[in-house]
Amino acid sequence: MEYSADILGYEEQVSIRLRTLYSEFGYVQYKMSRFEEYELYAGNKAFLPPGEILTFAGAGGRLMALRPDVTLSIVKYTKDDNDLKKLYYNENIYRSDGFEIKEQMQVGLECIGNIDVSLMGEVLLLAKRSLDTISGCTSLDISHMGYLSGLLIGENMNTQQKTKLINCISEKNNPGLRALCYEYRLSNDFCERLIKLSAIYGPFKEVAGELQNLSINKETDAAIQELDKIHDTLCQLGIRDGVNIDFSVVNDISYYSGIIFQGYIKGIPAKVLSGGRYDELLNKFGKKCGAIGFAVYLDMLENPDAAETNKCTEANTETKNDKSPEKDTGFEVKREAGMINIALPKGRLGENAYDIFESSGFGCPEIREESRKLVFENKKDGVRYFWVKPSDVARYVERGAADIGVAGKDVLLEGSPDVYELLDLGIGRCSLCVAAEMGFDTENSDKALRVATKFPNIARSYYRKQGREIDVIELNGSIELAPLLGLSDVIVDIVETGRTLQENKMEPIEPIVDISARLISNKASYKFNHKKIETLCAKIAENLSKINETNKME
Repeated sequence: MEYSADILGYEEQVSIRLRTLYSEFGYVQYKMSRFEEYELYAGNKAFLPPGEILTFAGAGGRLMALRPDVTLSIVKYTKDDNDLKKLYYNENIYRSDGFEIKEQMQVGLECIGNIDVSLMGEVLLLAKRSLDTISGCTSLDISHMGYLSGLLIGENMNTQQKTKLINCISEKNNPGLRALCYEYRLSNDFCERLIKLSAIYGPFKEVAGELQNLSINKETDAAIQELDKIHDTLCQLGIRDGVNIDFSVVNDISYYSGIIFQGYIKGIPAKVLSGGRYDELLNKFGKKCGAIGFAVYLDMLENPDAAETNKCTEANTETKNDKSPEKDTGFEVKREAGMINIALPKGRLGENAYDIFESSGFGCPEIREESRKLVFENKKDGVRYFWVKPSDVARYVERGAADIGVAGKDVLLEGSPDVYELLDLGIGRCSLCVAAEMGFDTENSDKALRVATKFPNIARSYYRKQGREIDVIELNGSIELAPLLGLSDVIVDIVETGRTLQENKMEPIEPIVDISARLISNKASYKFNHKKIETLCAKIAENLSKINETNKME
């Protein structure tokens, strides 16, 4: 059924279509209050999405909270009996990012009870149909926390260490995985298994052999068998395309034990659907039944023409001719299908990064010419470059204006963008350090340490791990002046040669992390341009290997 945009907004139209779909499969609407007691959320923060919980004082002085999540409320009030509950909801959630309060609409469903393969298949079918209701080009990506848990069983690690490894897998961050495995003294065999697992992407039948080769015990074997049965069930239900295995889809291991999944729509830069099997959450509430569900984030659906413009067809890869020139540059910067947009940081780092792209077979001669243009393209090789401020590269990639980009590790650590970190390019090497005037004793102080930096998040994280109270002073340049003029006790800054510090009678006193340039990718772009991006990465990796070998010989 279609609804006129003159009567209903786009989100409302989508909401009605989804609710109609779920009703057809026997799901009934669940209504709930806008707030709960704060302790419900405080005890399950790891299950919640990022953001601050909004609280207020209720009757009798009870601390209450506006609802940041729907599933927790449903689980709290669900009876622990043998009856199967098939519920859907259309509710707002409330979160704060520390600056502003956000009200977001979600439509989703929960299936609670004795969950078998047929029910898992039904929920995944509805997840895929939910995406297809919105757009003609979608991807439902599935992984299995049981498989990942099985790989981790034999390794001597605490929960925090496991979480860090899982975070690296979620970022496809192979350099990070290697560094952590070395730090935790894990075997090379285990490290290589995780790296291969993070790289797996494709339909189940195409990647099943790789999963089997990486399998090491009955837990991983059982996860593969369940994925196989789910695949067969989906095929029987008519879902054969647009479903992929991707183990960068991960979640908190203490809540999720089975399949988890995310949904993407071409043209939207982040996931629009998220779900999974969360039996462990019910166990925390003392309930023995199983559960699986998902939510669709309606606030992500900014493009009402997505269903028309984002069809996965061969015609979509052709260049269109209905474009007008961009003012000032004489160049149209509107995205063209089939082109990979690459954000490069202005300056020496970006120039060195471009040298790597060019020598790997992705050159664009025009970029070498003297000009004030910011955008350059090579239609033959399907790449378009543009120059941006170094600190902005990650945002261009995260928001989907660029498919891939080159950013320093310092930028990634400071901003924590939701991107894949595909390669360490090995250029722009330096260190992020704590530095102070020569002879300064950071321990000889009973007050908060004053830290001047343009990396406030990194500084806070570093000293939080040490249990040290600090007073962060945010500066954007000439950081070395702060201790000299008495503004701060120490600085946290990038150190390359150390010459500037020496000339100002300062010295690095504590290393924080080594920095280099990384090749990053937008997560949604990776799904829909997987082969192109992987081909580009493979050629760059091969080229870097040759460069390193040549340097060793010299």
